Amino acid sequence: MAARKAAVGFSKDLIEEVHRWGAMKQTGVSLRYMMEFGSRPTPRNLLISAQFLHKELPIRIARRAIELDSLPYGLSQKPAVLKVRDWYLDSFRDLRSFPDIKDKNDELEFTQMIKMIKVRHNNKDVLNYFLVPFKIMANSGQHVALHDPNPPPNCVGYIDTKMSPVEVARSASEDARSICLREYGSSPDINIYGDPKFTFPYVPTHLHLMVFELVKNSLRAVQERFMDSDKVAPPVRIIVADGLEDVTIKAGGGIPRSGLPRIFTYLYSTAKNPLDEQPDIDLGTATTMAGYGYGLPISRLYARHRCLPSLVPVGRFSRTPAMSADAAKNQC
Repeated sequence: MAARKAAVGFSKDLIEEVHRWGAMKQTGVSLRYMMEFGSRPTPRNLLISAQFLHKELPIRIARRAIELDSLPYGLSQKPAVLKVRDWYLDSFRDLRSFPDIKDKNDELEFTQMIKMIKVRHNNKDVLNYFLVPFKIMANSGQHVALHDPNPPPNCVGYIDTKMSPVEVARSASEDARSICLREYGSSPDINIYGDPKFTFPYVPTHLHLMVFELVKNSLRAVQERFMDSDKVAPPVRIIVADGLEDVTIKAGGGIPRSGLPRIFTYLYSTAKNPLDEQPDIDLGTATTMAGYGYGLPISRLYARHRCLPSLVPVGRFSRTPAMSADAAKNQC
């Protein structure tokens, strides 16, 4: 498609249209705007939201399809990449074939189509997991969530206006620890420090993913370093600063300095690839401790300001920079 060839099953006209839309400028939407706009999910606001997505999603999806078809070293012809690319083309065609949204009935029909697109792109194929940009799903997911007649308390769409980072960290840590227990038969303890009453507006699922990946990496580092030692493995510590968000994870063997330039590169990992160890693993259901290499890069997509110095052999010290509640509102 980089040469504007028609993909199998897709017309040349569609590919040309994808390139036209992919050249258009995207429109950014801040978390603050999504929260303020979504706090009043009136029929008029839902109509405006649908009209915006009707024009914006084809641009973003077209760009992703073009990017996938422009991958170097023959990656664009790999079956997994072609499958994801075809999902994008299907979604682009669905969106472009939908007529202009003029009234409530149109908006409801469009929302149903958005739900179908979300299901299509929620497939847990590993490549799709980190290649589908979360902003596409965030915008469409927010619109769908605004139709919930009984939203959870303090929630505007999928934004929690009073999210407790301590509670999210506790949930993510339990998930990470269960994987460590399954993988090794034991797991270091996790200590969480912070005021659970401290809250700020954010998307809990985004923070959960970030903390989950960081804790999972730290648990593996600590477990593997101390599993053959007479010493008791130290706990992984998570510190949430009161008034400022600051998640800190220490201990473990540390990342070799030679690997630091590549830690945010997709498919790089300090662990063995689980597909090499278990070629028959079910990618749709299996959750492994490490090895795919996309945990830290995908986390950075959710928090663009991640800082990750490594002190060998002290270990990893990961921090999301201090962010006020007002600053959090402005994060996309």
